Amino acid sequence: MDTPDIKKCHKCGATWIEGQLYWATGAPGSNADLAGLVCDQPPITQAHLCSNDLRGTQHGGDTWEKRSAKLDQLDLEMRMETLRLKKELEGDL
Repeated sequence: MDTPDIKKCHKCGATWIEGQLYWATGAPGSNADLAGLVCDQPPITQAHLCSNDLRGTQHGGDTWEKRSAKLDQLDLEMRMETLRLKKELEGDL
């Protein structure tokens, strides 16, 4: 039986098994998302310890800025829907 190729990041503890990143939850992950959410974040003083080849590249992965923008958009949509429903209810009174 062959031993699987396992790589672990010395900076954040990310784990790759046979080249596939797995989050701490056990779910498969994306190297680009890991770079955007973890590897590219300060402090960069330990960047040399990072095992993700996409760190510091134009990877197009998820970022905290993208997540924040999505939450802002959802908040706006919810507020607009709340106003629409309130006006609809006031029209029924």
